[in-house]
Amino acid sequence: MLLETSGGFTDATEALVSQIQTLSEDIRVIVPNAAKSNGTLLCLAAKAIVMGAASELGPIEPQLNNIPCTILAKPEVGQANFVLQQAAIYALEQTRSLARKLLADGMMRGHDPAQIEEVVTSLSTRTRYFSHGSVINHAEATALGLHVEYLSPENELWQRLWLLYCMCDFDCRRNRFLKLFEGHARSSAIAALPPAAPPLHAPVPPEDFREGRAYSNSGKSAARLRRPAEPDHCRTTG
Repeated sequence: MLLETSGGFTDATEALVSQIQTLSEDIRVIVPNAAKSNGTLLCLAAKAIVMGAASELGPIEPQLNNIPCTILAKPEVGQANFVLQQAAIYALEQTRSLARKLLADGMMRGHDPAQIEEVVTSLSTRTRYFSHGSVINHAEATALGLHVEYLSPENELWQRLWLLYCMCDFDCRRNRFLKLFEGHARSSAIAALPPAAPPLHAPVPPEDFREGRAYSNSGKSAARLRRPAEPDHCRTTG
């Protein structure tokens, strides 16, 4: 499976893992460029990860509202927002338990559970990688204990894989595809929304609007409106 992704929802990753494992018990994930966040988590479902010189994985720590769950799960956060803290704890445990199971059943089958737990902790906390965007190249992934098959830039197979990736990347950019799914039986893509159309009329200047001016289609002042003053507690900012 050739994979290029910046990540996504863990629920969706669980569904993809289930489908992949149903289709094949022996799978290798090829990462030509990047499989970050839950993309790395998806890689853990493989028996091996094929990487090149430019390939990178990343930490799998989940986030809520772009805030790392390891931060939101701290007791100090729970004192101010118990619900948010519990959501972070559950999200973190969902990711950790899935990673633990995938490694134990896959590329780290037969390894000491303590070694598997060390890999999961390194990938899902800030003890080793201090940024969610940290780069885990082929050498770093191997040092972690993952099963990596490295192909050099001179390798003929890698050159073909890189060409395939570049062609897919070009087509996605040219056709404004957000996602591309390719297989033996089908090929499907999800396109981005078309750019928003420009406004038909000139926008109302906010300072005149607050004064109560009404505007015609030409944008010129037509009348001054009278309205009661708002109480202070009804005013909103944004």
